[in-house]
Amino acid sequence: MSEHHHFIIHKPFGYLSQFVNNQNRRRNKKLLGTLYDFPEGVMSIGRLDEKSEGLLLLTTDGIVSAQVRSKKIEKEYFVQVDGQINESAILKLQQGISISLKSGMYRTLPCKARKLDPAPVFEARSKKVRHERHGPTSWISITLREGKFRQIRKMTAVVGFPTLRLIRVRIGNIKLNDLASGQVIKVDTLELSGN
Repeated sequence: MSEHHHFIIHKPFGYLSQFVNNQNRRRNKKLLGTLYDFPEGVMSIGRLDEKSEGLLLLTTDGIVSAQVRSKKIEKEYFVQVDGQINESAILKLQQGISISLKSGMYRTLPCKARKLDPAPVFEARSKKVRHERHGPTSWISITLREGKFRQIRKMTAVVGFPTLRLIRVRIGNIKLNDLASGQVIKVDTLELSGN
């Protein structure tokens, strides 16, 4: 049986969660392979879109990939939103809301959501979020067991607080902690628990 490879990375802003460009459409896009000399067959487990940052797990083991993507494993995100989010909006996020997907309207599963006060501190992003003169922002934590396309961005927009910055900080019991943007750690196993 061949040995599998596993990695924990902090995906920077502006990178795609993939290793090859699709059909020349994304020729100038930044790819994960430029961060580290990954072995052949490595795949990202789940994705973070180009504008999202944070914890991303990579593996050559399809069984581990399926386990991480399952609804048994929580994924926690710290989200900077436009405006001072209120309890009413947080309650709506917790209860589940309808968002638009290519297949039609989808009601998100109930999730954990709370305001982060004080706000978390992260290193500055390569592209500034926006200038403070455009009004206040606030930070929330959202913990999901699902991952639809751009789900969190759609959820916060529906409740009136568009996402400005999105950072995944936890997958199961694996945490981003102080991993610097762009840093890659090779690990022997990806030990995950449900929360």
